[in-house]
Formats: sequence, C-alpha cells, structure tokens
Amino acid sequence: MEPAIGKPSFFRNILVRLLLFGVFIIIVRFAYIVIITGESCNRGDFCFFSLPENLNLVIANAGPSVSAIFGSDAVSRPNNPRLDLYTSKDWIKAVNYYSSVFQDLISQGYLSPNSKSLCVETPGGQEVFALKEIGVEDSIGIFKKKSKPLVISGEGHRIPFANNTFDFIFSGGARLDKSARPLEFASEITRTLKPEGFLVAHVKAKDKYSFNSFLDLFNSCELVKMRHIDGFDSSLPYIREIVMKKKSEIPEHGDNNPGGDSDNKCTVAEHKRDLIRNAEALITEEPLKPWITLKRNIQNIKYLPSMVDISFRSRYVYVDVGARSYGSSIGSWFRKQYPKQNRTFDIYAIEADRTFHEEYALKKKVTLLPYAAWIRNETLSFEVNSDPTHPGLEDVKDKGRGMGRIQPKMSTGDVVDGEVDEIQGFDFAEWLKNTVTENDFVVMKMDVEGTEFDLIPRLFETGAICLIDEIFLECHYNRWQRCCPGQRSTKYEKTYGQCLDLFSSLRESGVLVHQWW
Repeated sequence: MEPAIGKPSFFRNILVRLLLFGVFIIIVRFAYIVIITGESCNRGDFCFFSLPENLNLVIANAGPSVSAIFGSDAVSRPNNPRLDLYTSKDWIKAVNYYSSVFQDLISQGYLSPNSKSLCVETPGGQEVFALKEIGVEDSIGIFKKKSKPLVISGEGHRIPFANNTFDFIFSGGARLDKSARPLEFASEITRTLKPEGFLVAHVKAKDKYSFNSFLDLFNSCELVKMRHIDGFDSSLPYIREIVMKKKSEIPEHGDNNPGGDSDNKCTVAEHKRDLIRNAEALITEEPLKPWITLKRNIQNIKYLPSMVDISFRSRYVYVDVGARSYGSSIGSWFRKQYPKQNRTFDIYAIEADRTFHEEYALKKKVTLLPYAAWIRNETLSFEVNSDPTHPGLEDVKDKGRGMGRIQPKMSTGDVVDGEVDEIQGFDFAEWLKNTVTENDFVVMKMDVEGTEFDLIPRLFETGAICLIDEIFLECHYNRWQRCCPGQRSTKYEKTYGQCLDLFSSLRESGVLVHQWW
C-alpha cells in the first residue's frame, strides 16, 4: 500500500513555484532596466550588484590614448552588459580613428578641451568616447535609441537641446548623406550651434554638384576648410571632411526669390555649367522625320542623376506639365526609366483635359492639378483636335484622343475644328515658386502643344526657372507631317530654329534641358 503524500510536500511545491515566479519577475525587470531603457544597473531597486566605484579597465592593445577608465564620472562608466562592446576590435578601431581626427582638429584650432561638443547620429558613441579620451570632457552624442552613458535619445532632425548650446558639432559616417530629411538635419545643427561655433561633417559628396548642394543646406554657415581623408572602413573608403563656421549674423529666411537677384535672374554656378557641357548635344539640324529622330534621341539623354550624386536635397519633385493619361509618361517613362538614386519623388500631374482626370483618382502618390498651366489665372478655351496625329502614344485612351491646346476664351460664333471646353488656367510660374524651394530637386516634363513659348519666358520673368534642375521639353513647330510627305503642319507657326533658340536660352541660363518628343 502506497504511503499518503503529506501536506509538507504540497506546501513545498507551492513555495518553489512562488519562488520561481519571483525570480522570473526580477529577471524581466532587470532586462527592461538594462537592455530596453539603457539605464545603469547601479539603481538599487532590482539590481543586486553594481560596478565598483573605482574600477579601472584598460583596453588591451589599444595604446595609451584609448584606455577606458570607468570611475565615478557618469559618462566614463559604461554599463556592465556593454563591456564586450567597449572592448571589441571594431570599437577600438573606431575610437582610434576618431581620436586622430579630433586631435587634428584641435591642432588646427577648430576644437579645444573646453568646447561643449555634440556628436549627431552616433549609434554606439565611439566619437563621444574619442572626444573624452583626448580631453574634451563636455561631450555627448544623440541617436534614436539611447546608449547611456555616452549617447542620449535624439535624432538629427530633432536635436533635444536649446538654441546656441554647442561650440562644436560633429556628424560622421556620412550620416547626413543617408538622412531622409537633410534640410531639417542641417537646420537643427545650425540652431543648436553657437555663433562662431564649428561644424565638422564627414560626407561622401563625390562631385561638385553634391558638394554645393551640401553647402546650400547651411546658409547660416560659411565654409572654412575641405579636405579628402581616408574613411573609417571599406564601406566608406574615402570621405570629404568639411569644416564650417556659424556666422555671427544669421541671414533672413523670408526671401522667396531663390538663386536670383532683384530682376529675378538666376546666378548660374560653375558646377551647373559643367553639367550642361557634359550633356548630350542638341540636334541642330531640323530632322526630316522628327517622329523617328526625336524618339531615338531619348537613348542619348544624359540624365542629371546619372552624372552626379543628388543627395542633400530637401525634397525630390517631378512635375509633368501636359501629363495626359498616367501611362503616357509618368507610368511608362518617369517611374520606370528615370534614375532616381533610391529617392522618393513627389509627383504632380498637370492636365486640363477632363477625359484623363478620373484615372488619377486611383493613382497613389500622384497629385493631379486639373487645370491648364498658363501665365496668369484666367478662364481659357481648351480645343481638342478631332484628328490626332501625335506620334508615339502608347496608352489606349491616348490613341483615341486628340491633343489639347489652350487659347484665350473664344467668342460666340468662332469656328473651330474640334471639341472645345472652357477650363481654368493658372499662373504656373507662381504656383511653382509656392510649391518648391531652392533646396528641392525638381524635374519637369513639358508637353503643352505650343504654350511653351508663353510659359518658358514667364518662368524667366518670375525667376521660377532657377528652381528647376532638369527639363524634358517638347517644342512644337511646323514640322514635316508624317501623313503627308513634303508638307508641313499648319497647326503651329513656330519654326525649328525658334525651338532651337528656346533650348539654347535654357542651357545658357544654367538649366539642363533635353529635347523631348
């Protein structure tokens, strides 16, 4: 007969389970404090051990400049769970690299032991540690996930410090190149940097275009020095080190006349002229079969992003003036063929023909402006040819629809050869100035059935032309007709020579324009 199990065994099982549950709660709390929040274990509430106050740890084989001293100082005492990180080869290599960089900056007078310093977007805090090792004690880093005691929570576009706080700000690892908000990133650095303080940034900026785009972000600073140096590792073999100084007097930001003077004329930078010199040549001789020649020419186009790095721009914008259907150029060409360097573009489709409006309601990330681009705000007549002859249209709806052309509002009794609608025209140049800025990267395609001879001069007149980086322009003239050999189209009065003058004036003004078909 089996002996009965006594009550002591029952109570013992209950106590063991309670004890295990308590241990589980303590472990979870400990993990939360140390791993999730990044706090020190020296809290006393759920931690049962802490680092000795006078513990000294010297990193092996790192040299005297990289000895990690963990004492009572809050910033030089890393948490025990992170000791493996602070003694790793990668950590030591990074600290040595940045120590050398900062020592050079001290010798050149851009940094001093008394500088209140900030390292922006530093995940592990190696730059902060290196600053402290060379004697710049008042240093801190920010990253979206804090890594105490060297790094607190913050981001480049949202720095958690007051205006004019720091004497020295450092942005390494080409992190400004990778930022999705470079203008906000730069504005926050400028805001928190003291007047006469120094910014040092390590960026790729591989060409003149991207270098100047970087400088344009910091209109409150002046360039002090630029040099090429070896990068930290193989992922960044070489970088540009740019030193900038915040001006004591900050320029006003209310000027909405970007890149121009009081006469709305653009100042063309030399790096933009270099781009135009490297672009494909214009077709100077009038083609006998323009529907073939101009279509083939698209294969020769040197797109701006294929020639330069388009980093350091605030937004990326594509404006399709005379968009017609979505598949006419936005879907079939821009989204599939235009090189975007992994940038997301805001797309605006400007199309007055009501036939195409409905389909844009189903297209995400495309803003439709259902009006006619014009030189002022007024009501216009929109005439659609009953016999479309425009070549190259691939969209099914396009094939059965003539090309629309705007003109001043018609009077009763005017004879027209096609369908006429009354539409609203808007001042395209003013809209552009209110929609984009000089820090944006703006690409435009314009196919407006002859209205380009009104719109382009208006862009020059208002200075809005300064805002456009690249234009794909179809110029309409009395071309040879495809249907009728030896006969010119009577639809347009302009000549090929006048179109060529229009293209040349754009390139001479620093705008990279391509002949569209």
